[in-house]
Amino acid sequence: MFSVFRKIKQGTEIQISRNVISQEYHGLQHSDLSAGSLRVIEILQKAGFQAYLVGGGIRDLLLEKHPKDFDVATNARPNEIQSLFRKARIIGRRFQIVHVRMGPEIIEVTTFRGSSENSHHRQANESGMLVRDNVFGSVEDDAIRRDFTMNALYYDPTTHEVLDFVGGYDDLEDNIIRVIGDPETRYREDPVRMLRAVRFVGKLGMSLADETKEPIKRLASLLRDVSSSRLFDEVLKLLQAGNGYNTFPHLLQFELLRSMFPQAHTIFQANNDSSDHRLILKALQNTDFRLSEGKTVTPAFLYAAMHWPQVQLRWLELEREGNERSNSLAIAASETLEFNQQFVAIPKRFSTTIREIWDLQIKLEKRHGRRPDSTLEHPRFRAGYDFLLLRESAGEIPVGLGQWWTEYQIADETERRELITSVQGEEHGAMPKRRPRKRAGPKPNVY
Repeated sequence: MFSVFRKIKQGTEIQISRNVISQEYHGLQHSDLSAGSLRVIEILQKAGFQAYLVGGGIRDLLLEKHPKDFDVATNARPNEIQSLFRKARIIGRRFQIVHVRMGPEIIEVTTFRGSSENSHHRQANESGMLVRDNVFGSVEDDAIRRDFTMNALYYDPTTHEVLDFVGGYDDLEDNIIRVIGDPETRYREDPVRMLRAVRFVGKLGMSLADETKEPIKRLASLLRDVSSSRLFDEVLKLLQAGNGYNTFPHLLQFELLRSMFPQAHTIFQANNDSSDHRLILKALQNTDFRLSEGKTVTPAFLYAAMHWPQVQLRWLELEREGNERSNSLAIAASETLEFNQQFVAIPKRFSTTIREIWDLQIKLEKRHGRRPDSTLEHPRFRAGYDFLLLRESAGEIPVGLGQWWTEYQIADETERRELITSVQGEEHGAMPKRRPRKRAGPKPNVY
């Protein structure tokens, strides 16, 4: 079945085509789908509602990737959805959604969004960013309200068909990321869409359509309208979800980093091949590797690396002014975190850990008497030690101190005393002497 009609949205004419892709073409199998989401759809359809799997789950399956989750879209209103499921709760202010617990899964269920421009349920601020958007509509309306064509594919488990209203299936086949509607209007509605566009480039290895790409650098400053707490979460999606290394260069290219890490952006613009740049890229690379092995990571380490160029620059300035080394670092850390909270708000539980990681860079230099044992017992020792290795591998400081601590951790009591003796008489901050016995070089673990 194929039919054509048009929608008008904020002065932009959008072509809507109902294209039905059968299973023989798309190849999706129910065994690859979430049992919980299939059950939610079954209950909604039996109650007389339309219901589909939609969004990233379908997109990733069509790209032969492993989806993180499966979302459901329906014409049932939030209160109607909630009444059908015993374990369901309505969340969200800007646009209400329902979380349905189905066994161990939590399925996100959204009502089809409408396109009414004058509804009193739809509110925007002066820059055009939507602050409230509880406008409901049809599945066609919902399709043009989604951000990118590849995310506007709807799968009906009953008929085994994929419904495509905006050409998303063809864009997937062509490896193209395309905004639905006028890109500038859509970015103004929600500036985070610019971050999502870049994130998909890094994650999926696809290319931005020319019209999708063009406004991003011009509108990057609109990210200042986004709450600092929301940007904290968005940075983690960008840089701590397994594709940070591939994504970061695009943040620089489109000047999106400026609104989230302005001082770091300035430093990178001055020299994009500095030790600061290398340190962040290596931190992202190691984080991606750790995630690929199924290991945990903490936002504190990522943010410690992202803000370190600013801390280091201020630290050196304060030392040149005659301030004591440890005190200079403490002041630089406080100033950096306080300044950047207005852009990306870091929760206190992470900012405390960040400060400890930075503070350990001084403690790790002090290797006399009982100080090494005390430092080794610090609860953040491993993160601080990994950060030291990161600084060495980036070329910020000479190699050697990290190797000393690598040996100290595995040495017995006699060997530890010998290691401490080997640095007696060295000046503050000097690297340890080379030992005859060589060990394999350490690799940052990135907690």
